[in-house]
Amino acid sequence: MSKTTSSKPILLIVEDDAGLQSQLRWHFDQYETIVADNRQDAIAALRLHEAAVIIQDLGLPPDEDGVDEGFKCIQDILRISPNSKVIVMTGKTDRDNALRAVAMGAYDFYQKPVDPNTLDLIVQRAFHIHELEDYNRRISLSQQEPLEGLITNDPQLLKICRQLEKISPTTVTCTLLGESGTGKEVMARAIHQLSPRKAKRFVAINCGALSESLLESELFGYKKGAFTGAAENRKGLLEAADGGTLFLDEVGNLPMTVQKTLLRFLQ
Repeated sequence: MSKTTSSKPILLIVEDDAGLQSQLRWHFDQYETIVADNRQDAIAALRLHEAAVIIQDLGLPPDEDGVDEGFKCIQDILRISPNSKVIVMTGKTDRDNALRAVAMGAYDFYQKPVDPNTLDLIVQRAFHIHELEDYNRRISLSQQEPLEGLITNDPQLLKICRQLEKISPTTVTCTLLGESGTGKEVMARAIHQLSPRKAKRFVAINCGALSESLLESELFGYKKGAFTGAAENRKGLLEAADGGTLFLDEVGNLPMTVQKTLLRFLQ
């Protein structure tokens, strides 16, 4: 038995009746159908193919006329793959065992004789529920993950990460507040990487580390000969960050004259 490479959803059919196997495989051709006729083969197939939905007969060899082997199969399936949806097939008068199977964790049951169209609805719904649950699990896990470049499991920081994910696709100006060394630039870079601007430059400047004249030259650039030592034209960081992200670290330390110039530029 080799692992399937099909992109179709995988449906595992556990049924020892060869005629019913063929009928179900023919009817469910929209899925990648894997067939097993006993518990051991069913478990081997499940480990290999990770079926999302399983149709299983309760009467399996060597106990075709009983239900013990069928119940053991359900237990094994749910132990190995608790998120799989097991649809149990029983005899027309065997409702009690069908309900017992559901109580054990089976998704649903279907009483023979088989009407493929009715069973089809149950299988479609099982795949849909499995897909929704899988999506919700992935969303739940992503809510517990920090942003790229940030290592934390602190609930408050994770909450901030989720807020930044909402901000990133927008074009609003964002203010990050925090003590020195708390990771404001890491957060700013994460916003940039999550934004439509990520293909452009991320430019950071520490406004508290430069003098007023140097800050103005760094932000706005200068023309050749504007001052002693200005041997060539130079673009400012504002122009360099065009289309990308400009991170002004310690922006509260900007001299008032530079703040006024920056405000006029932004307006």
